[in-house]
Amino acid sequence: MNLNKEYLQAKRLDWELLKLWSQLGLVCLKYLDESGCYCTSPTDYAYGRRGEQKRIRQNRRRGRRINIFGIWQPKVRFDYALMVGTLKTPTYVQLMDWQAQTAATRLLETGQITVIIHDNASVHKSSLARQQHQRWQQQGLYVFFLPPYSPQMNRIEDEWLHLKRDELAGQVFEDEYELAIAIIDGINNRANHGQYQVERFTFN
Repeated sequence: MNLNKEYLQAKRLDWELLKLWSQLGLVCLKYLDESGCYCTSPTDYAYGRRGEQKRIRQNRRRGRRINIFGIWQPKVRFDYALMVGTLKTPTYVQLMDWQAQTAATRLLETGQITVIIHDNASVHKSSLARQQHQRWQQQGLYVFFLPPYSPQMNRIEDEWLHLKRDELAGQVFEDEYELAIAIIDGINNRANHGQYQVERFTFN
């Protein structure tokens, strides 16, 4: 895909401006993304002594993927939800409605709007999702789309790296339930060390 350089530059400048406004307390800036884990452990994130081959006893059953949907307000708050299977638009709307309720409270109490950074996943840009934008904006919640192929601008990517490398690496889980518990424990552990808030959303 050939992307217009002026468009990319404009989006980056908008992103930099949002970060500045966040630092000044003018907006609440968050980052949304999805990541997945399996019961087997990817050796990319495992540790071993230098010169030694990594050895991880893998479960033959790979199991179903557990998806983590995170909303990260850097160094302040990590909201997330877990589910087995692919995120569909109605489920995404549920997650954003939850965030809109929080945004409405923030707007009422502080006058501060909330902006959630998104990538360009199809579920985020579907017709049903776009139909919710005006309603969310009335609650003080706005969506900002990053330019395509710009994961380095989505700051939640670092959280996925640390979660998988520091909390889950080198482990093999018997089933999806055991994996989900490890993910929850890992997220809580990172929150405790980083001294930020964490909350888990449960889909209907």
